[in-house]
Amino acid sequence: MDLLARREHGRVELARKLRKRGAPEDMIDTALQRLSEEGLLSEARYLESFVAYRARAGYGPLRIREELGQRGLARGDVDQALRDSGIDWFEQLRETWQRKFAGRLPADARERAQQGRFLAYRGYSLDMIGRLLRGCDE
Repeated sequence: MDLLARREHGRVELARKLRKRGAPEDMIDTALQRLSEEGLLSEARYLESFVAYRARAGYGPLRIREELGQRGLARGDVDQALRDSGIDWFEQLRETWQRKFAGRLPADARERAQQGRFLAYRGYSLDMIGRLLRGCDE
């Protein structure tokens, strides 16, 4: 309960933390099942919270999908959460670019590569990055 009071957790993540603290495996499964039945542990809420948090931090859908996959969440659930988030990913990309590069379009190939690498690392698709750096609107 202490872990869930701080923030939402996924089932796999919470089980891993409990194992680290020395909880027996059968107790972990029982506790997680009870928390799920009581509505205190919800994968859907966790996905919604995580997607919103990472998007506000300037990360794109590719990076968020990868991070959630590493946390043991099903790809289909992650994709659904990204679709249901209602986030305009191109606008998120534009805001991230504005914050990092002050809205300055690249002057040469070196600058274009630098900006592209940064935005790709943040988890935006090359197609979206290319449109932004060519100065095209959505």
